[in-house]
Amino acid sequence: MASSGGVGQLRYQSDFVMRVPSSQPVINQDVRRQNCRSLSLSGHVGFDSLPDQLVNKSVDQGFCFNILCVGETGIGKSTLIDSLFNTSFDDRVSTHFQPNVRLKAETYELQESNVHLKLTIVSTVGFGDQINKEDSYQPIVDYIDSQFEAYLQEELKIKRSLYNFHDTRIHVCLYFISPTGHSLKTLDLLTMKILDSKVNIIPVIAKADTMSKSELQKFKIKIMSELVSNGVQIYQFPTDDESIAKMNATMNGHLPFAVVGSTEQVKIGNKTVKARQYPWGIVQVENENHCDFLKLREMLICTNMEDLREQTHVNHYELYRRCKLEEMGFQDIGPDNQPVSLHDTYEAKRHEFLGELQQKEEEMRQRFVQRVKEKEALLKEAERELQVKFEHLKLLHQEERLKVEEKKKLLEEEIIVLSKRKAASDILQGRGLPPTPTVALKKDKDRKNSGFM
Repeated sequence: MASSGGVGQLRYQSDFVMRVPSSQPVINQDVRRQNCRSLSLSGHVGFDSLPDQLVNKSVDQGFCFNILCVGETGIGKSTLIDSLFNTSFDDRVSTHFQPNVRLKAETYELQESNVHLKLTIVSTVGFGDQINKEDSYQPIVDYIDSQFEAYLQEELKIKRSLYNFHDTRIHVCLYFISPTGHSLKTLDLLTMKILDSKVNIIPVIAKADTMSKSELQKFKIKIMSELVSNGVQIYQFPTDDESIAKMNATMNGHLPFAVVGSTEQVKIGNKTVKARQYPWGIVQVENENHCDFLKLREMLICTNMEDLREQTHVNHYELYRRCKLEEMGFQDIGPDNQPVSLHDTYEAKRHEFLGELQQKEEEMRQRFVQRVKEKEALLKEAERELQVKFEHLKLLHQEERLKVEEKKKLLEEEIIVLSKRKAASDILQGRGLPPTPTVALKKDKDRKNSGFM
């Protein structure tokens, strides 16, 4: 293929070559050039259209974005989300009487122009309402890890479908801070310290209209100093892109954002705006002089949404994936600093597992033999005890038998005596004349004495 020198036009040399006898002269280059034909292209040719192809493919596929809202009940999480996306999401009001912390996830399909967004809002229900708040952060950590695990399991499948897989990994965590004006609560510091390695954290001061501007500024400085002193890593807007580096650097200085959320429409002059109306005045949500709502929406949705998605995959998910694979025994470099293939790792783990299995089988066999010996010893001991008891009972039986025989002899003797006395009594009762009272009394006395003897 040779270029004709013009843009948008290529010249192709014909594949057809006429074969001539060897006696004829070879056709020179000029004749070949005359046989070339020119083709005109219908459009632009170049690889600079690749970005457009990627954009079209991404638009057709759609986007997903997952937000985690962490904060106490009634702090304004749902209201702020409704204000950010200018939509009224269905969210039930939660009470303060939850026995434990649970997470509620809702997915919504949004469309703006021809761009489709699958938005998932995950809210903490009952966070900070318990008397014992020691493990209040644990359900949040478990939920984030479970979404990472689901994505990892999809990656490890033989037949993967990541193109159609609904990615539920948390891309950003909006941590709502109560406008106390003093310092961060211990629960807030502990929770953010646990979550900073798992999710991008953007701290926001909720209900900022309850504080004055000077109080807000002091409160922001206090919060940032406490986060830095406790080693809490929050999300920093990227400054490597020259087009948005200056704006992001400025926004990093406004963290944490002091926000006010409202879905009520208030008419001010000839305009209708979102605001909160109080007896002392009106707080406009989209007024930068009143709060940082516009800054948060600009940074979160318009400017850095893709960076949040990328940071979730590159930093947090890769850290989770690496830890899980290392726990399973997989590694990239062996002891000799040589790359280790997946097959070698599998075989090594298989041999290790078989060795451990054989060792456990041998230990179980030895324990079984030991238990059998112990049982046999116990049975022999029991047999000996039974034999001793049997001999003892046999002796007791013999003694009792002798006693019974002696008692039997005594009873037989008594029966003989009674028989004799009965016979004597019958003889006495068989006489014809009854004895005189004096003689009878004497005989009775003699009979009693003889019976006593």
